[in-house]
Amino acid sequence: MMDRRTFIQGAVASAALILPMPQPLRRYKMGLQLYTMRAAMARDVAGTLSRISALGYQEVETYGFAPESLGYYGLSAKAFSELLQNNKLTTSSGHYDLNQFASASDDDIKRYVDRCIAGAQALGQDYITWPLLDAPDRTIERFKAVAQRLNVIGTQIKKAGLQLAYHNHDFEFIDQNGQIGYDIILKDTDAALVKLQMDLYWIARGSKLSPHEWFQRAPGRFAMWHVKDMHKVSRDYTELGNGSIDFSRIWPDAELAGLKHYFVEQGGNFTHDPFQSITDSAAYMKRVPPK
Repeated sequence: MMDRRTFIQGAVASAALILPMPQPLRRYKMGLQLYTMRAAMARDVAGTLSRISALGYQEVETYGFAPESLGYYGLSAKAFSELLQNNKLTTSSGHYDLNQFASASDDDIKRYVDRCIAGAQALGQDYITWPLLDAPDRTIERFKAVAQRLNVIGTQIKKAGLQLAYHNHDFEFIDQNGQIGYDIILKDTDAALVKLQMDLYWIARGSKLSPHEWFQRAPGRFAMWHVKDMHKVSRDYTELGNGSIDFSRIWPDAELAGLKHYFVEQGGNFTHDPFQSITDSAAYMKRVPPK
């Protein structure tokens, strides 16, 4: 005769063979900066978005914007938004050409930001991201002026219910008589008005401090990350997991950083082609997603 305990143990074991094990919930949507696919997007917007979605990407970050027509990739904001929805993609951030207005009049920048706000709202984006600084604006004095402009733009964007973010490259970390531009961006901008989009590749390539050290300096401010790897020899871009950046040391800092979104990006140096690169990088992110 089978006793009660043996029966229960056997029943539980049988159920474990039948029922699938619960999968861990992914904390962040897997995002892609569309600049990686710029050539494909120029040829076939709908087909490219379909393939991106099929790889498991859930959201995208836009680049490029036609302010007069509120257009993206040759489409109206409405038409582009519908394409995203049809492919089960969202967009939480866009790179807008705010850098072109670093020295423009207040009226010009206000008009442009108003158009950016309208475009971002049409797509359902939360962040309008300043993507880079042009070469003449990379002196310490210009960094100080740009920081003040970021505060003004951030106020305008905040009033619309959105958020401004600043994206780094490596030039922010070039020593200029004991000062670096990134320190000025952090110290001279209002943390409530200007969030930071950390590019992990450019931090690895240009900064003396690690991501962890930057997160400690401004906890909760790094709302977005660009995730791209650095080739072990050339130090150029490469597919995630093939390079020298140890992302496993960065993921645990997501909460300290204040991470809300991340975007895979590879600006060039594709091993085969952009589609294969985002395929390989998607596979890597599925294996070792941010915690």
